[in-house]
Amino acid sequence: MSSKTIAVKSPRKLIEVALPLDKISAAASHEKSIRFGHLSTLHLWWSRKPLAAARAVLFAQLVNDPGYERYLNRGVNKVEAAKERERLFRIIEELVVWENTNNEEVLGRARGEIYRSWRETCELNRAHPDASTLFDPNNLPAFHDPFAGGGAIPLEAQRLGLESYASDLNPVAVTINKAMIEVPPRFAGRSPVGPMPRDDGDSGLGRRDWPGSSGLAKDVRRYGIWMRAEAERRIGFLYPPFEIIEESVADRPDLAPLIGKELPVWLGYG
Repeated sequence: MSSKTIAVKSPRKLIEVALPLDKISAAASHEKSIRFGHLSTLHLWWSRKPLAAARAVLFAQLVNDPGYERYLNRGVNKVEAAKERERLFRIIEELVVWENTNNEEVLGRARGEIYRSWRETCELNRAHPDASTLFDPNNLPAFHDPFAGGGAIPLEAQRLGLESYASDLNPVAVTINKAMIEVPPRFAGRSPVGPMPRDDGDSGLGRRDWPGSSGLAKDVRRYGIWMRAEAERRIGFLYPPFEIIEESVADRPDLAPLIGKELPVWLGYG
């Protein structure tokens, strides 16, 4: 191989030009009020990154800015580039909405743009001596985060279609990332196998389609119900129920509808 170094052609990315920051900031701020289904409930972690911001930044880092055509010597139509940029902004604005976190239609469009930009980059570098390994248009580069912390960034990279590898020096962070990024893909599409609880309103019996990690999530809920029932059977007698009285409501007005009812103290009142 020639000793001459061939430079890698890297198109300017969308994040280097502009972003719909107002929409991203609003979505990131809204996440603070989300509890159910948010990874922050898995374990509190300092410097927790908003999922919306991580998702938007990753997308903008992976997608070429419409003005990149200067690398192909075709010139740039600024009006058309601005119009295309606005289209990409609309994708980001949909991508950061909490309700779209697992919306496959929205995520699919985002992944499509990422693949398109990657194929364009591969085309620009087809003359590179290591193009067959470094610039395979059918395989996106993997995402590596050696100091992943709470795991928001590698999780969102995985959601956007990249193969993610996350680690950290802190064993707690390592455990969090294993639970979020490493374990769920192993059980993707599989049906639950855990013990069937008697009071499960959604047993999943007869269901054949378990997309993503829904089967694993159902197993986690089943085992949680089983463990609670076992705890009640073994030590429930040590925690007799208590009655909600007027005095209880003084500091907890939300308990007012429960006055006169007995609740198991060790299970809470929810």
